Amino acid sequence: MPRQILCTVAALALAASAGACSSSRFDSGLNASARPAPRSARPLPEEPDLGPGLSSGPVTSAPLAPPPGAAAAPGPVVANPSGPIMAEASPAPVQQQAAIAPPPAPPVVSGGGRSAVVGGWTAKDATGASCRVNLASTPALDLYKASSTGCANKDLAKVTAWDYRDGEVYLYQPGGTVAARLRPAGGAMDGALSKSGAPLAMVR
Repeated sequence: MPRQILCTVAALALAASAGACSSSRFDSGLNASARPAPRSARPLPEEPDLGPGLSSGPVTSAPLAPPPGAAAAPGPVVANPSGPIMAEASPAPVQQQAAIAPPPAPPVVSGGGRSAVVGGWTAKDATGASCRVNLASTPALDLYKASSTGCANKDLAKVTAWDYRDGEVYLYQPGGTVAARLRPAGGAMDGALSKSGAPLAMVR
């Protein structure tokens, strides 16, 4: 009985030893074919040949210069130490010259001017006699036409023209003789006859 046990143990030990050897050979063969080669054994990739004067080193970039005729870049930004950052101000536009004001209108002649005395008047001399004198706006050479009606005074009866100068009305006889001179004042004119100096008044 003990001998059989010994034989059985020896057989089992032999079988286990044989299995271990076979597994070791299998593992060593599998590991040798599937295990990747060490890094030192891998071949390094060769750098491509880019031709003479060219290198396969790192590529760097730089800003290109503007083409000829291109507009220059805007001015730099200037920092204001006492406030926010401001860009350089462009020059102020040139202001246009102010329009020339028209010349002032001529002053109004006292007494209403020439147009204010145009029309019919009633003339009264120092004797109290009265007649009608009409001052027209129709030019007569360098004067204006005038006429009289019913005047007893010979100087007034010959009045044919009149003019307005320096605020006064001049009554003329033919040939340019001044018959009377009067100054307008409101709706009337006061003056005198040129030859006698007698007072003369004219009202509307």
